[in-house]
Amino acid sequence: MMKLEGPKVYTVREITRRIRDLMELNFPGIWIEGEISGFKHHSSGHMYFTLKDETAVLNAVFFARQNRGIKFELKDGLRVLVFGKISVYEPRGSYQLYVERIEPKGLGALQLAFLQLKEKLAQEGLFDTERKRPIPAFPRTIGVVTSPTGAAIRDILHIVNRRFRGTNVLLNPVKVQGAGAAEEIARALDEMNQMEDIDVLIVGRGGGSLEDLWAFNEEVVARAIHRSRIPVISAVGHEIDWTIADWVADLRAPTPSAAAELVVQNREELEIRLTDFNTRLRNAIRGLLEEKQESLRGLRESYAFRQPLALIHQYAQRLDELLRQLQNYLRNLVREKDQTFRSWVGRLGALNPLAILERGYSLTFNVRGELVKDIRQVRAGETLKSRLEKGIVYSKVEKTEKVEESKR
Repeated sequence: MMKLEGPKVYTVREITRRIRDLMELNFPGIWIEGEISGFKHHSSGHMYFTLKDETAVLNAVFFARQNRGIKFELKDGLRVLVFGKISVYEPRGSYQLYVERIEPKGLGALQLAFLQLKEKLAQEGLFDTERKRPIPAFPRTIGVVTSPTGAAIRDILHIVNRRFRGTNVLLNPVKVQGAGAAEEIARALDEMNQMEDIDVLIVGRGGGSLEDLWAFNEEVVARAIHRSRIPVISAVGHEIDWTIADWVADLRAPTPSAAAELVVQNREELEIRLTDFNTRLRNAIRGLLEEKQESLRGLRESYAFRQPLALIHQYAQRLDELLRQLQNYLRNLVREKDQTFRSWVGRLGALNPLAILERGYSLTFNVRGELVKDIRQVRAGETLKSRLEKGIVYSKVEKTEKVEESKR
């Protein structure tokens, strides 16, 4: 008699691992296009996000050891091409993409990184023209940060020796491309700023591809240039090449040779200019002296220099005349004002109520202090006060008598 076997029963762990094995077997390394959404950069360095299109989403993880060399910034909305494998995250039983490589869709990774950093630093004000300092016209010492074996330092030394021999050139040798180059360049710039008597810095290299010039597009170099107390000239690549360092520097030169020509004056040209200035200055001084000598001759021949005492006598006589005129004017003015004053005194005297007392009249006041003009202002028995020219008389009213109009 046969024994019937029941259906195979899996544990959750077993079925999850079977699914993981199937996915890793069928999707060991694939490219997927999508848009980044829900991007998170964990403190551990791992990056988590989802890839999405119009109808679906796919979880993705980009571990720190794989994303360490990425040049551009991942952010929501960025459309990318992602390479990796599909597997299952067992604790949640969910499948996801384990990213090994990522590239921006359309623009290249380096180009996108360049544009992202340029926008970031521009918003912080590192490119503002107001902060750029003038380059000294006659530097005694020029600091150079570049490769000791490249063409850039040879070109700079050649130009300096040809144009103005005696200018000091101090080289701080660095790598200008490859891993660690940006950090070396930034460190060299900081070291130069700790030295005395360096008037200007040139940082740069010869031309190359975008990858070759990339050290000068790194944020660490841009910030080292920005914090430099010494004016910096960026001289990276050829005329058509622009780097982040060019935007931050106080002055951008298209080539290292051009940087040397910008910072070092041509000695022969300078001597010609100085000779020309000297000749023009001599001619100007000679012309000025001749003009002043002519003026001096005119003064010497003038009446004032030939007869100085006579001129003084004329001015003294004129001064006496003016003094007499002033005295006469003041005398007439005082006489006129005295007459006016006397006239006003006479008028005021005529209007003085006390002046009538001199002619024998008097002013009588009742007990209320009123000037008596009518007998109705007094009563029998009241005491009156009469003001005379010389003194006051007090009298007592015995009776009053009204005077008829006809008797006035």
